[in-house]
Amino acid sequence: MRLFETSTTMPKTIKLTKGLNIRLKGAAEKNLKVVSPRIFAIKPTDFIGVFPRMLVKEGDKVEAGSPVFLDKYRDNITFTSPVSGTIAEIKRGDKRLLLEIRIEADENNTYVDFGAAEPKSLSKEIIIEKLMASGLWSLIRQRPYAVIANPLQTPKAIYISAFDTAPLAPDFDFMVKGQGEAFQTGINALAKLTDGKIHLNIGENTKAPEFLNSTNTEITTFKGPHPIGNVGIQIHHIDPINKGETVWFAGVQDVITIGNLFLKGVYDASIIIALAGSEVNQPQYYKTFRCAEIAPMIKNNIKPGNPRYISGNVLTGTKIRHDSFTSFYDNIVSVIPEGDYHEFLGWALPGIGKFSFSRTFFSWLMPGKEYTLDTNLHGGERAFVMTGQYEKVFPMDIYPMQLVKAIMTEDIDLMENLGIYEVEPEDLALCEFIDTSKTEIQTIVRMGLEVMRKEMS
Repeated sequence: MRLFETSTTMPKTIKLTKGLNIRLKGAAEKNLKVVSPRIFAIKPTDFIGVFPRMLVKEGDKVEAGSPVFLDKYRDNITFTSPVSGTIAEIKRGDKRLLLEIRIEADENNTYVDFGAAEPKSLSKEIIIEKLMASGLWSLIRQRPYAVIANPLQTPKAIYISAFDTAPLAPDFDFMVKGQGEAFQTGINALAKLTDGKIHLNIGENTKAPEFLNSTNTEITTFKGPHPIGNVGIQIHHIDPINKGETVWFAGVQDVITIGNLFLKGVYDASIIIALAGSEVNQPQYYKTFRCAEIAPMIKNNIKPGNPRYISGNVLTGTKIRHDSFTSFYDNIVSVIPEGDYHEFLGWALPGIGKFSFSRTFFSWLMPGKEYTLDTNLHGGERAFVMTGQYEKVFPMDIYPMQLVKAIMTEDIDLMENLGIYEVEPEDLALCEFIDTSKTEIQTIVRMGLEVMRKEMS
């Protein structure tokens, strides 16, 4: 039996019924403010499977597009500075793990010139060379494993998700406004990298002409609750990944950045970030740069208390400090209350203001209510038991509970049979959210993917 429903016009329209929308207070209002951060940090930990080898030292001058480090085991993949300035600090952690390369920006941004060009007139090899030299190849990732794509391979297709359904998710229609030329140019460049299709997936409420009027793509409309905006869910319902197959994907703003490389000939790291969450006084959008400090966005804009800052959405993002930086692939900073308290007999209270998937609290009687949720687990880790809840929020033809257990036992054959190649941690984030056992499912899935990646290499 199929775990999803499709319209008669498949693959043009796909409707899913399984999932869960989590309505949180503090969605970003459609106002755009320009900020000029002074400090930036490239974090090698943002790039799965990359072992960095430094190309600069503290005090060195760089331009936007200058190489900063490369992957020790794939030295043709370089990572470049988003701005011009001075290498202010190279920060390391335990066992000299490289955590951040901090850059203090100049007053006037200067760029390495990679040469403007029309992608339609270029060969695949020249496009790859330009992307590699500029450091923008890191914007293209592959499934399985969600690692940076291998330029020596040819994917069977490339996917772009033009909408997001996560809690407090930014509006991509708003982000792409006025950037249609760069977006289309990025698509034209990506089209040269595959013999298959460029799948542009939109939501049922997508209205932006930059998406609807795009060419060189196959547009599919998705309808349903979160996680329908996840590119992995979309891939699964358009053309599932089998063993030995590879598909690539990129985000909307990643495609725009690639397009600007060919239009302007430079690495234009400008990006729009949504600042959202119940602890933000004025949640809105900010035009900044990749890897920028969040200080200018949150200054005098956070409610008193002890907030949790998250680069990314509340389900899959990374905890950061108030003086930290956005992660390379993220387009939202979420700010919610820290769950640093103990609630005596909380389970026995009516819980009108508490979100409940299992209808434990009476809040389920108000389906349109928006919530202020914190990071409190409301209990400790418990026995990992079968509940049948995962299948209600996981819209894939995969048994999530059995897959997680196969990963925990490192049963490679069973992991393959249960669809490990099709999932990423974000696809099971809702399972973790509703899990009564408080199991760190996303961590387990990432561990399983790393086991498979090493096994297959």
